[in-house]
Amino acid sequence: MSEYGPIDLVAIDTLRALSIDASFKANSGHPGAPMGLAPIAHVLFNQMNFNPATNKYWINRDRLVLSNGHACALLYSLLHLYGYISLDDLKAFRQLDSQTPGHPEAHITPGIEVTTGPLGQGLANAVGLAIAQTHLAAVYNRPGFDLFTNKTFVIFGDGCAMESVASEAASLAGHLQLGNLIAIYDDNHICIDGDINSTFTEDVTKRFEAYGWHTQHVQDGNTGLDAMNRAIQAVAVTDKPSMIKVTTTIGYGSILANTGAVHGSPVKVDDIKQFKEKFNISPEPFFVPNEYVLSSEL
Repeated sequence: MSEYGPIDLVAIDTLRALSIDASFKANSGHPGAPMGLAPIAHVLFNQMNFNPATNKYWINRDRLVLSNGHACALLYSLLHLYGYISLDDLKAFRQLDSQTPGHPEAHITPGIEVTTGPLGQGLANAVGLAIAQTHLAAVYNRPGFDLFTNKTFVIFGDGCAMESVASEAASLAGHLQLGNLIAIYDDNHICIDGDINSTFTEDVTKRFEAYGWHTQHVQDGNTGLDAMNRAIQAVAVTDKPSMIKVTTTIGYGSILANTGAVHGSPVKVDDIKQFKEKFNISPEPFFVPNEYVLSSEL
């Protein structure tokens, strides 16, 4: 029996719609990756160990780094629903002096752990966070008193996997056996120029295995919530970092799904209309169903 029901589907489609609306209002942004990543982001956020309602900066919180920082409309949508930022902040996406810039900036937006943008950099940052957490645990944990047990999660895409900084950091993580590091690979096979088959055909999973990582593959990253949930239990692997390859459809639900056209341009009016009708979402921009206002419950 599935652990997920209608409320989870509403949550995921709400994340997609908010990401679409944010980039449309800004007339700028990257809606494709948020639309594809919404399911795994929903599953992940509901498993992470943090409590924004009482202490957003709890030292033992799990950390999430978005290495493909251009997908930040998704992260901002999650942060709104978890009480970090307001709906007005989300509506000000990519505007001057807003709390929701076009790529995540740690010194501007509550809940952003690392400033990202250059592809691959966030994966390296996540390795650094995992090293720091490992050091704190080694210094302060005592038998029966584990003060530091937190994990670092990082989401990265095909563009990140192409970068040497990500490769070098992933190699180091495997060498150091960072069991507190879990990477989610958004395998959508699309970049801003189109299908990556023209430039990038290596087996990323085998590369990470060669680095000494534990690897898994969720083949249905669009609707396979239970498979995603099981995969994230990789946190139980403590002697090596974990990489979860999640095969997604960029721009899921859009007329332009699975094309480069939805990667870096706002979704058009007619496409937004058909998307919201397809998933039974209110046509009102930035609409959030009452049953998915989670911040008051945490």
